[in-house]
Amino acid sequence: MIELESPEAVLFDFDGTLAPNLDLADMRRQVVDLTIAAGVPEEIYTGLYIIEVIEAGAAWLDKNNTAQATHYQHSANQRILELELNAAAATQVFPGVKNMLSQLRQRGISIGIVTRNCRAAIEAVFPDREQFVDAVHARDDVVHLKPDPRHLLCNLQALNARPNRSIMVGDGALDMQAGKALNMHCIGVLTGSNDSAALRNAGANQILTDCISLHDALR
Repeated sequence: MIELESPEAVLFDFDGTLAPNLDLADMRRQVVDLTIAAGVPEEIYTGLYIIEVIEAGAAWLDKNNTAQATHYQHSANQRILELELNAAAATQVFPGVKNMLSQLRQRGISIGIVTRNCRAAIEAVFPDREQFVDAVHARDDVVHLKPDPRHLLCNLQALNARPNRSIMVGDGALDMQAGKALNMHCIGVLTGSNDSAALRNAGANQILTDCISLHDALR
């Protein structure tokens, strides 16, 4: 059972949590290929996540007076947008998600989505989300992205919920890290890119097989 009693809000990651995961490894490979072609040294982007690879690459190109900076950034962002939207066109939220969200809201719990995906992809995969979700903060909506806790904080503020009285649910280490930084109760789910050990190491208080069982796990 979840130790946090009567949470004010539950924040969910999107792909890998509420819907099937994108092929992030392939997306990163394609972005890296564009970054290499633009002439950015490998040490500039090694170990970074996809969006951060683009930001670092564009900053390096701009600093080195390379005329390619704007073109590179536009091309890389367009590539990930196309990949997201193509995947979204053939994707739906996991079975049982809508019922689970409805059960939580019936208990007076506010529901948020915080995701590094673009908003258009969320709208394509979950077109009736407004019936089940109170606030969405996608990549286009915020300045700071997970694992920066300010991404989650924007959503919590929209829900008028306190971090230490709220839950973060996600399949990624980034979700756990961001939630932990705000002293949220963090729940890792095994429907995405990380296993139990990775989620625990990132700060998960609890591991569930999937998010569908969340309602039953609450006291």
